[in-house]
Amino acid sequence: MISRRTFLATSAAAFAQPKPLNVILMYADDLGWGDLGCYGSPLSTPHLDRAAAEGMRFTHCISANPVCSPSRAALLTGRYPTRVGVPRVLFPADRSGLAEGEQTLAQILKAKGYKTQCVGKWHLGHTPPNLPAYKGFDHYFGIPYSNDMNPRWLMDDEKVVEEQATLETLTPRYTERAIRFIDANAASPFFLYFPHTYPHIPLAASPAFRGKSPYGIYGDVVSELDNSVGEIMKTLKKHGLEKNTLFLFSSDNGPWYQGSAGRLRGRKGMTWEGGVRVPLIAWQPGRVAKGKVCQSLVSTMDIVPTVCAMTGAAKPAKATDGIDITALLNGSKPALERDVLLYFDGENVQCARWGQWKLHFSRYNNVTYSPAPAGGRKNIYLKNPELYNVVTDPDESFDVAAGNPQVVQKIIARVEEILQTDFPAAISQNYQSQKNGERSPSPAGAVSR
Repeated sequence: MISRRTFLATSAAAFAQPKPLNVILMYADDLGWGDLGCYGSPLSTPHLDRAAAEGMRFTHCISANPVCSPSRAALLTGRYPTRVGVPRVLFPADRSGLAEGEQTLAQILKAKGYKTQCVGKWHLGHTPPNLPAYKGFDHYFGIPYSNDMNPRWLMDDEKVVEEQATLETLTPRYTERAIRFIDANAASPFFLYFPHTYPHIPLAASPAFRGKSPYGIYGDVVSELDNSVGEIMKTLKKHGLEKNTLFLFSSDNGPWYQGSAGRLRGRKGMTWEGGVRVPLIAWQPGRVAKGKVCQSLVSTMDIVPTVCAMTGAAKPAKATDGIDITALLNGSKPALERDVLLYFDGENVQCARWGQWKLHFSRYNNVTYSPAPAGGRKNIYLKNPELYNVVTDPDESFDVAAGNPQVVQKIIARVEEILQTDFPAAISQNYQSQKNGERSPSPAGAVSR
């Protein structure tokens, strides 16, 4: 027989409300799909490797764009960047940002009583209407755009505290500010959006990490990012927050001049898989399935609807292009069927992914970051669209369109249907004008020279 005191304590525990779910979303800049140890890299990333071993690692996570600003717009809204007014990279001279009426995950969670902080690279507009404070974040600390842009402001909320941020100490300062936020809000539900500046060039590491990796400064920088993950995890454990904190780690796009895309073809700025497929690690002991590798197709746009479902927050006012992947995270389903995913570069939709299949139907007439050809850079519809099975052919080397005409037709038909939804009219018009205009004479797989 149990005592009255034990009975009452047990009953109270049974009826106690579960703690609200905290959310930490850490986002690297230009980190390749092949840059983490758990993805086959020789670089040292023990903390992320441990998070993957204790949680879930995704092998087919697609960013909504192969460059910075659009990928971040999609991440925080769950919608294609061409829907939300950020089709291209923003620069210090720009005065634009997310379109009016678009909701960020921070705004959604703040309405549910969450404390919110953004630490790191924002890159969705640096004028007052577009800064984090106007997009649902209680506080901000970081550089509002890429570290190769000038002036390289370091901002604390809306105040510039350094005209030229010191790059060598950026990662530890970011980490310290993130830890301070967790310490201050350990008793409240919180959302920490932590978009690191690195490994975007120019690269820099603090004295504690500089020169320590056998793989040069890139290895130093990635090791310091991984250490940042370790410090965040340590802080969660200090407060006993591991079981009610969802930790997500990803990257905005593929690697730039340094870094590895693994076996994937292409790099940053390209709609080959190497430019858009990114690592995704999810960790929450007891809620995210332990030690699983998920090969289902997912998108960084899935994070908004998934977090809304897991926290009980209201759904976004506008329909997301991402889907709720909670069933993948908890291991109740090994895969989810989903609609065709579009691959945009600027205002041009160049490819589409449907399950294992990826169709290329347009591309530029030059290689990314190379001099523009005579007559300017153009996005040209391919005379013969190329189809790749990116599960069996991850480096997109073997065009199988001729043997799968029904797949090609289905994907193109669905792309054209999707483009008739609430995209700006210019997006679908742009696609149709390219389809009806000049066709690339290049043979399948060739690159214009």
